[in-house]
Amino acid sequence: MAIVSPDSGLMGRQKFSRDDEVLSRNRTPVREMVGELDADDSPRPLDLEPEEESPFLRGQKRVSARRGPIPKKAAHRLKIAALVAALCGVIALGVSILYGYGTHSWRFRIESSDKVEIAGIENVSRRQVLDVMGGDIGRNIFFVPLADRKKQLERISWVESAAVMRLLPDRIGIKIQERTAVAFVRIGSRIALIDRHGVVMEMPPGKAKQYSFPVITGMADAEPVSTRSVRMRTYDSLVRELDSEGAHYSQDLSEVDLSDLEDVKIMVPDPAGAVLVHLGSSDFLRRYKTYMTHAQEWRQQFQKLQSVDLRFDRQIVVNPDSHVVSAPTKPSAGKPAVLKAVAAKSAATKKAATAAKPATSHPAKPRPGTQYSAGH
Repeated sequence: MAIVSPDSGLMGRQKFSRDDEVLSRNRTPVREMVGELDADDSPRPLDLEPEEESPFLRGQKRVSARRGPIPKKAAHRLKIAALVAALCGVIALGVSILYGYGTHSWRFRIESSDKVEIAGIENVSRRQVLDVMGGDIGRNIFFVPLADRKKQLERISWVESAAVMRLLPDRIGIKIQERTAVAFVRIGSRIALIDRHGVVMEMPPGKAKQYSFPVITGMADAEPVSTRSVRMRTYDSLVRELDSEGAHYSQDLSEVDLSDLEDVKIMVPDPAGAVLVHLGSSDFLRRYKTYMTHAQEWRQQFQKLQSVDLRFDRQIVVNPDSHVVSAPTKPSAGKPAVLKAVAAKSAATKKAATAAKPATSHPAKPRPGTQYSAGH
């Protein structure tokens, strides 16, 4: 057991007191020194002693922010949407007012046929157009079915295309594009005009003398336009080829038979009698030149030249469509040589034809027409 003397306690207290005085004396100059240093750099004094913590820990009080029920960004979008809706409503109201005025006002009513303006007609009569548009007289211009009227106008044979438009306040404008006739066509006993697409047009009254075309045959009334269009492409090729060198041989034609597109036949007028020329399906210009070159020779060799078949490259058949022909005279040098002559019905023609044939022990069976070799 330790025994503490009263003197020892007093000595300890004195010792602690002296230590505190020394510590306080030593601390004062340090504070003064730090204060002098801080005075130059900063106006605030520097306290080196640690802060004493509060014995009670309290949270910092938060400042509440007042917010609306709708976010600001969403409110901005709603405002824009409301403005757009209001603008659309104003526009719709304006359109409704204008529509009511346009559909009920007397200013937009077609009062008479004088309010129908027609342009581009030459072979189509004004009466034909008014027969289509007559139901619209007295009607509001906005109630005229333009697309239906366009289709009805294009059913007129001479009309290739039509444009129908509204001319405010109370007029209808019609622009017609007419078809171009390229030939006459014989269908049965009827003569009409035809365009390059195979559409048949009736002859306009009082204007038949304005046209100078060959007559196309070989078309039936029941043929569709698509079939006639194919035939007309062959006709167009024939005309373009005959006129390709500037001679305009197509003007010499009186008829063109398109019943067989593999054998296009043309009728060529001549003072001694029209001649039917078979041109085949191609090479029309060269074959027609062959006919023009030898036509007079053939007329001298035959009493009557009715037809010539030029479809074969090295062979010409004279009068292939007739069984009664006159035998040719003996050809001279440089002219096409006679290969075979067909016997005619008369005795004189038979003798001449026999003399013209080369001698053979087995004569060939006669054929219609006289054949020539074009290259000998």
